[in-house]
Amino acid sequence: MTVATAPDPYVQDGPYAWFRLAISILLSTLGGAGMWAVVVVLPAVQSDFGIDRADASLPYTATMLGFAAGNYLLGRVVDRFGIVPPVIGSAIALGAGFSLAAMARDIWLFSLAQGVLVGLGTAATFGPLIADVSHWFVKRRGLAVACAACGNYLAGVLWPTFIQWSLATTDWRETYLMIGVICLVTMVPLALILRRPPPETAFAAAPGARSFGDQTTGLRPGSLQWLLVLAGIGCCVAMSMPQVHIVAYCVDLGFGVAPGADMLALMTGAGVISRLASGFVADKIGGVKTLLIGSVLQCAALFLYIPFNGLASLYLVSLIFGLSQGGIVPSYAVIVREYLPAREAGQRVGLVIMSTILGMALGGWLSGWIYDLTGSYSMAFLNGIAWNLVNMTIMVFILLSGRPRRPSTAAAQ
Repeated sequence: MTVATAPDPYVQDGPYAWFRLAISILLSTLGGAGMWAVVVVLPAVQSDFGIDRADASLPYTATMLGFAAGNYLLGRVVDRFGIVPPVIGSAIALGAGFSLAAMARDIWLFSLAQGVLVGLGTAATFGPLIADVSHWFVKRRGLAVACAACGNYLAGVLWPTFIQWSLATTDWRETYLMIGVICLVTMVPLALILRRPPPETAFAAAPGARSFGDQTTGLRPGSLQWLLVLAGIGCCVAMSMPQVHIVAYCVDLGFGVAPGADMLALMTGAGVISRLASGFVADKIGGVKTLLIGSVLQCAALFLYIPFNGLASLYLVSLIFGLSQGGIVPSYAVIVREYLPAREAGQRVGLVIMSTILGMALGGWLSGWIYDLTGSYSMAFLNGIAWNLVNMTIMVFILLSGRPRRPSTAAAQ
């Protein structure tokens, strides 16, 4: 008589994997405070320090640079020590960073706290966390990665609302202190829930092999990695054009600030839908094809911004743009897991995510520079389209470099 054994809940795609994904989304939403708080308090900080808008923008730039570097550096830590130490470090860094920024007496100390502590702290809850989640899924890896990446967008919905409420009752310094305390007391216990290491099966695949499908790339891992870095810069230079300048564009057209802010919120909300949908698609056709589809749709949306500049049409095009671009960045993590060594997922995902952030920073500045030269955003949109074509070309090249997987010896027998 055989005794039935209960299924292991800790296998990939098992119940624990989905529970772990939920904790990861919550951590990403909490840690995402570092991305959005500095944007919301910018006017108050400018008034407090008595500086101009350019100087008041320095903390945001510093935060993005710290966020970019942290995705790669902390990704390497995840590969060696797991996700718990970086996330606990993130909670401590965010608590210290927001507290130090709240006590800053000049813009330089405020920027230093934002870049070194808040930026690095926020990074641990994006790329490194996505890489960790990817180890726990095979069949639903695309969807899981997309869900984890949504935490960053959810933070963009929840934290600004909290900060605006707080600013109505107190000043930005007390608000920053509250955010630091919230991050510290909530993220540390949540991080401890993730102490279980990924199953050994997560690292069993041979380096360079896809996790599903019958294709593998003929490129060397290093070559593929740098192609993905270039692709990440290209797609996000293009992506930054509407996201960074849509408010200013609406002001130039005479519509004012409020419609531009609404369009930005519309892009972000549609981006959540896009990320979830791209996860389902990636599980069916793979990361490269999913990213290529998103890149083509993003390019088409950028084209639509040029002839359609009425208020109603801009709302519609912004919706289309959000539905197009949201799934692009998570697809890079899926591609890394499909083609590159699993034990290096943290640093490799982190490096590509870093390139996308740098692409956003470059694209935001480049669009403004082109506007200053030409006096309109038409050439800036065309510049974004050109960078988007670079991304599309690289994805096509990766697809064409694929080759059929060699049958195993067992299969041949």
